[in-house]
Amino acid sequence: MARRQEAWKELEKLLHAADRHGLRMLDGDQVERLAFLYRSVTSDLAVAQTRGYDRPLATYLNRLTARGHAYVYAGTVRGGWSRLARFFTETFPRQVRTSWAPISLSAGIFALTALIAYVLVIVRPQNVYALLPAGEIPLVDKGLHDTNFAFDRDLAPAMSALIIGNNIQVSALAFAGGMTLGMLTLWEILNNGLMMGGLWALFASKGFGLDFLATIAPHGVIELTAIQIAGGAGLLIAGGIVLPGRLRRVDALRACAGRAGILIVGVAAMLMVAGTIEGFISPTQTPMPFRFGVGASTLAGLIAYFGLVGRKLPERRKEKDMLPR
Repeated sequence: MARRQEAWKELEKLLHAADRHGLRMLDGDQVERLAFLYRSVTSDLAVAQTRGYDRPLATYLNRLTARGHAYVYAGTVRGGWSRLARFFTETFPRQVRTSWAPISLSAGIFALTALIAYVLVIVRPQNVYALLPAGEIPLVDKGLHDTNFAFDRDLAPAMSALIIGNNIQVSALAFAGGMTLGMLTLWEILNNGLMMGGLWALFASKGFGLDFLATIAPHGVIELTAIQIAGGAGLLIAGGIVLPGRLRRVDALRACAGRAGILIVGVAAMLMVAGTIEGFISPTQTPMPFRFGVGASTLAGLIAYFGLVGRKLPERRKEKDMLPR
């Protein structure tokens, strides 16, 4: 390890320069050196795996090899729109799959909190005032369309921008809350669960429960999924601080923050889509089956996107292909 570290650091610097400025900005000697160091690090990875070296070392070398592989074999100079396309067709969905544990934990806490709030408010509707701020509790003598969405359709662009900004703020707090050992992240997740469960029960107690679900279905599937991913990103950062494993805490935090950063950028894009739907589609007085149909379509789209996109090669096969033959 002591003998090979300098080569790894040199490869990291070359890859960082290529990431920031593009492969074309490297001179011929640097490109040749990058290819040589890539072949070298693939051999180091093979040694680390076959001789049972520490997992953090093997993980580090595997990531370094993967980064180098993108330039040595993909042969592309990624920048501008191509990098953006690659982010949404490869990087983001793969990171969501990799980070399934903290995202699932966030979703589980949200669902449990929403269920508790629903039961408390269904049993006694006045409990909603103990769970939510008074300013966030709408009148429920009418359906959701005639309360929260009772605005002039000409104001839809402004409302959409307002909704997007608010949702991104909530997600940013959940993400940044990871630096508070996850306390602020958990607080945001709990608040969202209480609001979802409490408001649903409040409308249900007045006979508008199904209308409530139908109204939030078109945008809510994307919005709630994005917020859970943001919560998972915050918990990921907290995990780097609290459970660094064999890594130094600063190294674990840096690695987890990089992964979380990918998630939060993708979340921002998802919330822009959800906010647009919420501003233009959700408020329209369409039949309930249509609204549920839109929600089901977005759910199917998310499952397909996060389950299939970016799976060009099985992960194990791809790792083997990167090893020298």
